[in-house]
Amino acid sequence: MHRLALIPTIAFGIFAGTALAGCTEGQSAPAAMIADGTIGDRISEQPVENSAEQAVPNRTDAETDGGERTYTILGVGDVMMGSDWPEPGMDPRVTPDGDPATVMGPELVEMFGAADVVFGNYEGTIHASSRDAKACGNSRFCYVFRSPPFHADYLRRVGFTLMSHANNHARDFGESGRTATVDNLRRVGIVVAGGDRDGMRIGVQTLDDGRTVALVSFGHNPGLLSVRNYARVTEMVQAADAQADIVMVSCHIGAEGADYHRVTRDTETYLNENRGNPFRFARTAVDAGADIVFCHGPHIPRAVEVYQGRFIAYSLGNFWTYGRFNLRGHNGLAPIARLEVDAEGALVSADIVSARQDRPGGPYLDRSNAAAQRTAELTVRDFPESGVRIDASGRLSWPGSAD
Repeated sequence: MHRLALIPTIAFGIFAGTALAGCTEGQSAPAAMIADGTIGDRISEQPVENSAEQAVPNRTDAETDGGERTYTILGVGDVMMGSDWPEPGMDPRVTPDGDPATVMGPELVEMFGAADVVFGNYEGTIHASSRDAKACGNSRFCYVFRSPPFHADYLRRVGFTLMSHANNHARDFGESGRTATVDNLRRVGIVVAGGDRDGMRIGVQTLDDGRTVALVSFGHNPGLLSVRNYARVTEMVQAADAQADIVMVSCHIGAEGADYHRVTRDTETYLNENRGNPFRFARTAVDAGADIVFCHGPHIPRAVEVYQGRFIAYSLGNFWTYGRFNLRGHNGLAPIARLEVDAEGALVSADIVSARQDRPGGPYLDRSNAAAQRTAELTVRDFPESGVRIDASGRLSWPGSAD
């Protein structure tokens, strides 16, 4: 129903952008890029040869009970490892030659390295220019994020392969900063998708066996594929489905903060801004052909759902947000969605791996499993009819699953 036969891949060059919380107008964002293999946005795009193609490291093949290969996909929430603008707020552990295990610990690093796809929402910009910096009237409520170029290299060492750049901080330094961010992520081989602009709508990662994973990202800020335009959501998801085997959709959507932990199934408003209807958006995306929906923006975990055999996370919260981010209470929980999907994107198994952050930020494995427990509570409360349950270890079961 969702997948087409494996199609030949052609290398395409692509570009990106992003955005986050605390600011409204003045920072729309976009992006889509190349990565390890093939990338492309074939809606109004001209093919461009990818001259910096990199191979994705070989992974350990997981298999279903029937012996068919499955693919490990990790999804996390917001990522911004420190900003040097306008005042330095940098994590001293994140250095050009630094080992990510010094922050995340060896177990998380090993898990990231073993995955076929690792997704996050990049909530800032990566470059060294001050050009087009957003002006803030009140710095207490306005955030401008600029990270040095080596952060892109560090993210690749962490294991990230796909990044959304569709959020309210993608244009903290205007279009020039967005383009520079995309260039830096592209340079290290991370696929990016985000902006409603030629070359930024869809990114495609090619796996080690030739299978392809497309990412198309949506947000609520100007310059993005809009979470409120359901006809366009359907159009773009179908376009991604036509060029890849597995389709992932990202959404920066919903109100922000600890008071907004419900999936209300209604339109959500924050700072007098229509921030979309997460439930309607996710269902529309899956109905159009999406296999995985990873949402972010509220900065806290929300419920998850399995709909038509496809996985939806309504908010993966903050994963690696260093500096001025609120990490108190549930804001500090950093759920990691670890999925096994088949070659057509259908969900085979799923876990919520619990990480967390303390001020000033940086994720580590949480053996209390607080993020999984919180996600379990929210899922039973907001989707009681779905039959999705999460056990104490974070393992999901749902009607028709093997568990």
